Amino acid sequence: MAQVTEFLGTGRRKTAVARVRLAPGSGKITVNGRTFENYFPTEVQRAVVVQPLTLTETAAKFDVHVNVAGGGPDGQAGAVRHGISRALLKVDTNLRPALKAEGLLTRDPRMKERKKYGQPGARKRFQFSKR
Repeated sequence: MAQVTEFLGTGRRKTAVARVRLAPGSGKITVNGRTFENYFPTEVQRAVVVQPLTLTETAAKFDVHVNVAGGGPDGQAGAVRHGISRALLKVDTNLRPALKAEGLLTRDPRMKERKKYGQPGARKRFQFSKR
């Protein structure tokens, strides 16, 4: 059987979905055809994305190619982080305890609550007058 050269992982956060491909390389990260620094402008978002790679010390070993859609910039960064973590598990299952201890394998279930009928928002009620 042929040696696997790509490792796939899917990450989700809020409504964002990221499809991640890890390939052996020099550590270059590409998001939707753009450079990682160009796609995620803030330092916080970049730190979130590279967290699994720095934790497992594999940042310089793999090239990361990401397709991400939906949600906003922070949700997309969280989805990419989740996808990279899941792809790293396929590379080496011995990384699981370290990734799990940091909570990188858990899908964050928090979503925006829907607006209900008869109300102006999800929880807010119209003004109530007693008299």
